[in-house]
Amino acid sequence: MIFSRKRAGRHAGDERTTEVLDDLQAGEATRAVPTHGPYDISEAPSDVPRLDLGSLHIPAIPEVEVRVQADQQGVVQQVVLVHGQNALQLGVFAAPRSEGIWDEVREEIRQSLFNDGAAPQEVEGEYGPELRAQVRTPDGPTDLRFVGIDGPRWMVRGVFQGAAAVDPAAAGPLAVCLYGLVVDRGQEAKPVREPLPLRLPREVADESAQPGPDGGRPAEQPRQV
Repeated sequence: MIFSRKRAGRHAGDERTTEVLDDLQAGEATRAVPTHGPYDISEAPSDVPRLDLGSLHIPAIPEVEVRVQADQQGVVQQVVLVHGQNALQLGVFAAPRSEGIWDEVREEIRQSLFNDGAAPQEVEGEYGPELRAQVRTPDGPTDLRFVGIDGPRWMVRGVFQGAAAVDPAAAGPLAVCLYGLVVDRGQEAKPVREPLPLRLPREVADESAQPGPDGGRPAEQPRQV
């Protein structure tokens, strides 16, 4: 796993908030036990080793590298899984109990891509509607595939890059990670779309808090763990 420390701006949520103190069964259909994830923590199999990043628990797949960027307080700003030339960026957000938000978020992503000169296409994927687009980057054209999964009061957004962006079958172990992903939403009321809190594993955070050789903070650079 590679961890780096980086300052990042604050994400703004909208003014709607999710409900916490309502009747857990009011207006909520009975959920079938999912055959694969992303799982809510209340439904997740317990016999799978996972990396605990707070709101996200990522399956420990030997050939998948987990790259995390965190600020000086150990708050994770970005999680990217890498396998060969493929990558999967993960984000998890608060959602209301009554409905999912991927349809709304997907339309905003589509509009943003269009405004940036891309030509996004909506296709039906394993998790439902997803977006695919080729975008311009400093390194040249890059293919992206946006996947969204609505869960109970949360939404996971995944962005595939590489061959997995144009051919889902090429995702391989990255798809396995998504199948086994677990979301720990917590019970606190949060604004809809607010990123759920992520953090470095305790042992990594404790190590990062130790002063450097000169008595100062450790250098802010990627390192292998």
